[in-house]
Amino acid sequence: MTVLTIRDLTIRIAGRNLLDGANLQIDDGRKVGLVGRNGAGKSTLLRAITHELQPDGGEIRLAARARMAHVAQEAPGGDEPLLDIVLAADTERAGLLAEADSHPDPTRLAEIHDRLIGIRADSAPARAGAILSGLGFDAAAQARPSREFSGGWRMRVALARALFLEPELLLLDEPTNHLDLEATMWLEGWLSRFPGAAIVVSHDRGLLERCVDSIAHLDRAQITLYQGNFANFVRIRAERMAQQAAQNVRIAAERAHIQSFVDRFRAKATKARQAQSRLKALERLPPIEAVVEDHPVRFAFPAPEELAPPILSLTGCSVGYGGPPILKGMNLRLDPDDRIALLGANGNGKSTLAKLLAGRLQPEGGAYFRNKALRVGYFAQHQAEELDLAGTPLTHMQAALPKATETQCRAQLARFGLDADRADNRITALSGGEKARLLLALTTRDAPQLLILDEPTNHLDIDAREALVKALADYPGAVVLITHDPHLVELAADRLWLVADGAVTPFDGDLDDYRALLAERARGGASKGEAGGARAGARRERAGTRVATAPLRARLKEVEAALERLAREDALIEKRLSDPTTYARFKPEDITWANTRRAAIAKDVAALEEEWLDLSAQLEAA
Repeated sequence: MTVLTIRDLTIRIAGRNLLDGANLQIDDGRKVGLVGRNGAGKSTLLRAITHELQPDGGEIRLAARARMAHVAQEAPGGDEPLLDIVLAADTERAGLLAEADSHPDPTRLAEIHDRLIGIRADSAPARAGAILSGLGFDAAAQARPSREFSGGWRMRVALARALFLEPELLLLDEPTNHLDLEATMWLEGWLSRFPGAAIVVSHDRGLLERCVDSIAHLDRAQITLYQGNFANFVRIRAERMAQQAAQNVRIAAERAHIQSFVDRFRAKATKARQAQSRLKALERLPPIEAVVEDHPVRFAFPAPEELAPPILSLTGCSVGYGGPPILKGMNLRLDPDDRIALLGANGNGKSTLAKLLAGRLQPEGGAYFRNKALRVGYFAQHQAEELDLAGTPLTHMQAALPKATETQCRAQLARFGLDADRADNRITALSGGEKARLLLALTTRDAPQLLILDEPTNHLDIDAREALVKALADYPGAVVLITHDPHLVELAADRLWLVADGAVTPFDGDLDDYRALLAERARGGASKGEAGGARAGARRERAGTRVATAPLRARLKEVEAALERLAREDALIEKRLSDPTTYARFKPEDITWANTRRAAIAKDVAALEEEWLDLSAQLEAA
């Protein structure tokens, strides 16, 4: 069954065609990711589907009796408990219950109760509670009035209302923007099980790869549907663009060949007829199609000076805000090349830990070591609210780097795609993604050795997120990440710390292991004690493994450090030997020694690499 049909749809905004005769058909159960450049018209299309916007032409038809739900811009902020707000989203259930309380006709009452059974009204509170729990609201929070929650948490309630309806067509516009990693993982699982159709607008690549089976690409006022997830869409589109580029080259060469004949013989009477036939052939050639590629997005973090490890360490540390400590008993260490992502639901203290590591909070107990030369770049998720709206990216950078020239300030902004035009735009004219780029440029202006990024991708589109991943891969310093984007965690982090129950502990495993842990916790119930015992046993087993493998890990670090030292020494000797002035300044025996030393280094490196492979194999086996 076809749930939604869009035929010859045209939408104009401010004289510009966002959609021009576009077509799309969505069948029952199909999950479609809607993608396109910022400003292409994705959110506008959703508004047209929900009848918030009247199109300029064409047809949008929803299947008869099909229910549609979308996430409202705001959730109510009154005195109603969260659970009641979600239950009220099902207006049919609410109306039937109200009618059952007051209707005197037994026949009508029987009809009402039959219908309530049909729509599973009795299980509605449990279903609503499960959805709210998955989005981070425990039983106590579900009973609190919505006015007590911030805007971000109310948006979760709005999402819960849409999910609770279980409609035939669900519209989601950036559903993960206000979710933490745990809630994002829960939403992915919910969408995978959802039996209805869905249109999902998202910049979260992980969501588009795990939860949709088609991609609708909105480009040049048209919608093209691709089968498969986002990775498949990228592959197919790249292949098509390559084919189009090759065809363009062939057509251009043929045009040039025919045009050269025409130019040579147009004035010659004996060749005039042939020239005219060539002109007709030229007219029949297909036009050269533009291969439209977005401007590549690139980020570049300035390289910091090296520091000796550790750059920062905590021993028995506690931290809070003057009352009972939020986190306590922390024993943590950061080395120059660490890439760490923080796991844990919102409210458990991840941002508090980030502020402690950044020096924004002081420890309330324990030993705290910080390298005196350490520079920290701290990206806070709410910093955009502190920008001077009357200023420009350039004025902000000049204020942050008072000793730098204007050229140097513009160069730092350009590292994050803020070119000359954008650098001079007022902050009020910048998009959310451009503000995020400005904050990244400000965060890294001093070439920090430690980057702490708290939700850096909230307003970045897919291309900018990929640029951030690549920039982090090239960045030689340490990174601590707080993000709801599993794709970023998987590609940019090699260690995970779990922030929960007032403690910070290393998490042994990857995100798949963490998903399994969350699923196990969600099951809970009667087997909670048994599961807890199993987890405790597993933790003891992992702890024993860590103790047994500690000497291997220590030796592995020593080998890696030795390889780095030898590589630096070899590069220095090679540089000197390649300098022609070296042979004039040094004695022949010095040159001989340098060559001998390089040979010795090569031998030592080979032995250390062999040892590294052996140690790695032993660790893998353990």
